[in-house]
Amino acid sequence: MAADPRIVIENCAIATVDADDTEYASGHLVLAGNRIESLGTGRAPEGLENVVRRIDATGHLVTPGLVNTHHHFYQWITRGLATDHNLFNWLVALYPTWARIDERMTYAAAQGSLGMMARGGVTTAMDHHYVFPHGSGDLSGSIIRAAREMGVRFTLARGSMDRSEKDGGLPPDFAVETLEGALAATEATVDEHHDASFGAMTQVAVAPCSPFSVSTELLKQGAELARRKGVRLHTHGSETVEEEQFCKELFGMGPTDYFESTGWLGEDVWMAHCVHMNDSDIAAFARTKTGVAHCPSSNARLAAGIARVPDMLAAGVPVGLGVDGTASNESGELHTELRNALLINRLGAHREAALNARQALRLGTFGGAQVLGRAGEIGSLEAGKLADLVLWNLDTLAHASIADPVTALVFGAAAPVTASFVNGEQIVENGRLLHVDEEAIARSTRDEAQRLARIAAQA
Repeated sequence: MAADPRIVIENCAIATVDADDTEYASGHLVLAGNRIESLGTGRAPEGLENVVRRIDATGHLVTPGLVNTHHHFYQWITRGLATDHNLFNWLVALYPTWARIDERMTYAAAQGSLGMMARGGVTTAMDHHYVFPHGSGDLSGSIIRAAREMGVRFTLARGSMDRSEKDGGLPPDFAVETLEGALAATEATVDEHHDASFGAMTQVAVAPCSPFSVSTELLKQGAELARRKGVRLHTHGSETVEEEQFCKELFGMGPTDYFESTGWLGEDVWMAHCVHMNDSDIAAFARTKTGVAHCPSSNARLAAGIARVPDMLAAGVPVGLGVDGTASNESGELHTELRNALLINRLGAHREAALNARQALRLGTFGGAQVLGRAGEIGSLEAGKLADLVLWNLDTLAHASIADPVTALVFGAAAPVTASFVNGEQIVENGRLLHVDEEAIARSTRDEAQRLARIAAQA
């Protein structure tokens, strides 16, 4: 059998984000097929066979690819609306528009969301899609198709809602599914699209939306479905003070206790936001290894508060970073969340000791891999792991005077991506997407945003 083609990357700083936080001031990586074959200090070994490409990465930092753990792609076509609202008022303002999305809109929005993240170093993305208006087409299939075309590793969190306005929820009645319909459609999505193999490019999670938009029975049966199928579980949790009040009024307990009562704590579960967590909540997450998707920009945009990330990490809670939907984080980028996570958490109780640059980088890489259940495959640069990595250009006006490359990446301006690899295949070169037409995506997202606005206005 022919040996896998090798790509050699040399003369770069490397932050491996392995268990020892190993770093090389000037090192090399050898990629063989879709795996990292070797890495270390200095230049690559002489005499390597079947080398198809050599990259002189002088002036660059190489890190694991960024891992996004929470997003709502469809919101790309409703950016810039309800900009002065808290979460509940924002949802009330936007649900009537979101409830009119269709397959064409969802595909364009997924392209926009994925493209913006990929250009900024994301190699593994996820989308929590929970709006399935009646007759809207194959929304899940359109999102997965966009990720496949982009070349990004992807988890679809197949969401659902069955608590509409008539039941005391927020979404319009025609934008929710029945309990039976949601469970059946979720199971069908898992059966059609989930790949459990090592190196899978597409995986599916079971993801009822939130305590105030789904019934208790949907949470319970959703958890049973996920565990029967061997897939992960995802939802929103403890995002706002109002959510905590809602849970106490409706269920007689706070969100964490409610989730535990429905089977929604465990090492196969991760939740978005988790802003309003007391010591008991954090201890429960740590005990059960329930993961958290920390979304600092969205939490600030919606005035939700500052999540207790330092306390979660100290307790042993797995924590990754999330963009969240781009109607609450209009930039749609994850690499800027490294900086925002560090800065916003320093406004909290721990102040300057809250997070440092390397902890922020770990949140965006290995932490995200843990949260998605893929820490054995991605999230750190180690021999045998998948070749998902990013070359950040730090030889720029914005970064060149910062001696430490990890500090330059996290504290400095958003660094340009010279190259991004997923599964050993390059998907970005000099900040440009290689497999899709960026200008065409820009036009289609603008057109679909305008079409959705017209439909919503007429309704």
